[in-house]
Amino acid sequence: MRNLKSLMGASLVALMTAGVSAEDIAITGGTAFTDGGSGKVENATVLIHDGKIQSVTAGGDVPAGYRTVDASGKWVTVGFMVSGSNLGLMDVPLSGNLNDARATGSSNGMGLQVKYAFNPASTLIPVTRIEGVTRAVTGFSGSKDMWRGQSAVVALAGDDMIVADYVALSIDMDEGAASSNGGSRAALWDTVITTLEGARPSGDDDKKDDEKKDKKPKYDSGKMALERVMKGEVPLLVEVERKADILNVIELKKRFGINVVITAGAEAWMVADELAAAGIPVVLDPSRNLPEDFDTLGNTSAAAGRLHAAGVKVAFMAPDTHNSRLVVQNAGIAVAMGMPWEAAVDAISKNPAEIFGVADSYGTMEAGKDADVVVWDGDPLEVMTSADAVFIRGEEVPLVSRQTKLRDRYKELSRSPAFNK
Repeated sequence: MRNLKSLMGASLVALMTAGVSAEDIAITGGTAFTDGGSGKVENATVLIHDGKIQSVTAGGDVPAGYRTVDASGKWVTVGFMVSGSNLGLMDVPLSGNLNDARATGSSNGMGLQVKYAFNPASTLIPVTRIEGVTRAVTGFSGSKDMWRGQSAVVALAGDDMIVADYVALSIDMDEGAASSNGGSRAALWDTVITTLEGARPSGDDDKKDDEKKDKKPKYDSGKMALERVMKGEVPLLVEVERKADILNVIELKKRFGINVVITAGAEAWMVADELAAAGIPVVLDPSRNLPEDFDTLGNTSAAAGRLHAAGVKVAFMAPDTHNSRLVVQNAGIAVAMGMPWEAAVDAISKNPAEIFGVADSYGTMEAGKDADVVVWDGDPLEVMTSADAVFIRGEEVPLVSRQTKLRDRYKELSRSPAFNK
């Protein structure tokens, strides 16, 4: 009986582990870019083993057992990343649909965590990834106050899609936030500064253990999130638009010595030198080129190029979550408005990886990093280019979404079930 049990146990383990190793892939003959928009390798052989980049060489040999993907005449890049979205937290906004990205009733905006609301089956994810976007920073769009919870980095395929739970604590500091949090920027800033001052280390950690042994710590997700910021473990992601407010954010970083990232930043280009000196990255949408209100009078699609020229690290987001795939087109817009091509590709690959703390596993095609790789039929920043193959952590994903299924079903009405009823 013992031998039978052992045999059954071994069989169960074999069944559970079967297929765990990803398929070995060799992408051959293409022009690869291994370091964001740089590191160009002609006639490249990209080897993928066990879900990781194994090597990228010019004209390299293909080992036995590797499936070959012919990329001759094509371009090969790392899968791109959108640096601001609500992917997985919202879907089609029909009547009665719950939008998990808007926790407007929450009194603990700091403590909001993506993992409790993320939906891997969201129809917006396949729509995004078939356009060569394989990673996303996702987070919340609103809460009861100015705090917008903790953002996460997600891979857009696989069994465990949340690859980094806490990558930033988000806060809204624009005109809208001031209006709903005290009615004035003065009130908003006073609240935020008071909160941060209260979170400074107080020296309690130096107390003897016997003085604290009877005190049971109270779980406070918001306090824990703020502590990560104050310790420098994650940045404070500040949504702000106008020049005067951005200068205040720079002073905020100096006052508390924390890491800060600007998002939105319509007028960030006006203080590009100051941002570069302070080491503050900017996440923006290059498609914004017109004023939307008095906060955004300085909106221009040339902002990304100007920030880059000043030495600011730049990353891109899309106009909205439903159009997250347009982050690649946004990079093309930035190039058309003066940003170097290499820098624009960096802004959707290696830069966000560095800004949001996942550069050890993603962002460049280096040995040992996750194999997020896309084969393109041309320059990926050209609007008519499309992805021919998409790999996420070494697994090739089908280029299928709800939109492609609807297209295929109805492109010839005479063949559609609806037409023949």
